[in-house]
Amino acid sequence: MELRQLRYFVAVAEELHYGRAATRLRIAGPSLSQQIKALERDLGVRLFDRNRRGVTLTAAGEALLPRTRALLDQAEELVRWAAGMSTAGPVRLGYVTWRPADLVTRASRAAQLHVDTWELPSHAQARRVADGSIDLAICWIQADDLTTYDLVARPIGVQRLAAVSPGVDASAVRAQDTLVLTDADSATWSSWNRYAEAFARDTGAQVVRIDDGGITGPAFFAHVRRLRRPIVDSPRGQNLPVPSDLVVRPVVDPTPYWTWALVSRRDETREAVRATVDALTHDVAPAGFDRDTAWIPPGDPLHDYRGG
Repeated sequence: MELRQLRYFVAVAEELHYGRAATRLRIAGPSLSQQIKALERDLGVRLFDRNRRGVTLTAAGEALLPRTRALLDQAEELVRWAAGMSTAGPVRLGYVTWRPADLVTRASRAAQLHVDTWELPSHAQARRVADGSIDLAICWIQADDLTTYDLVARPIGVQRLAAVSPGVDASAVRAQDTLVLTDADSATWSSWNRYAEAFARDTGAQVVRIDDGGITGPAFFAHVRRLRRPIVDSPRGQNLPVPSDLVVRPVVDPTPYWTWALVSRRDETREAVRATVDALTHDVAPAGFDRDTAWIPPGDPLHDYRGG
């Protein structure tokens, strides 16, 4: 079954005359008759009764006609929508380590989304949005960054952070009894360092300064073994398998959360970009925030989204 066959069906149904319908469609009469027969074979029903007195719709044809018109209207709308996308150009998005599983599907309602595979730290992705290298970024950002770069942020995701500890005790650990690592390489770990220092300042956790990039990966696990204390894991480390001699422990009193924002330019005028932001953040409400137990930095622009 093809869309053109459906158009032929509507034309014959409206004209109730094969000759007039063929003239209207600018095709030969025999060809029109063959296409209608092919459509009837595909649908498994007879659409028209044709005799010496003329052409009439069958009961099946009467029932299918409004549905067919609606389907053709949808097809035309799809063509118009696609044409608008093609003239609007692609929307370029960068991310750090996390993105929604349905990112491309959700964005397809609004624009041609090109996801940049160049993973960079949050602060670097925010600067790329500000300088126009990309249109959108999924990153962690603070309110002062939004002011500095003239950006806006909308919530798109959240991760609950846990601690990794030596031994087998998987019970909850209080925030004040944890360690948080900060790395001397601020070009890579600027966002995490700011988060960790704010967490320690607010909860009483202890900051341990390192210079080997051990915020994640094997070096992180080595620090857990060396320090013999629960260390809060970063979002980058949450997808790594934990060695058998270590254990993941929930952090409580309070529970740290890392937020992900969809960042765009405040003065953005391209409708495709604005529509993509709406498509990706519509009905997205970061879950899991309990005002009495959750912690995110006071400078987090998504702070007001805590709670239900």
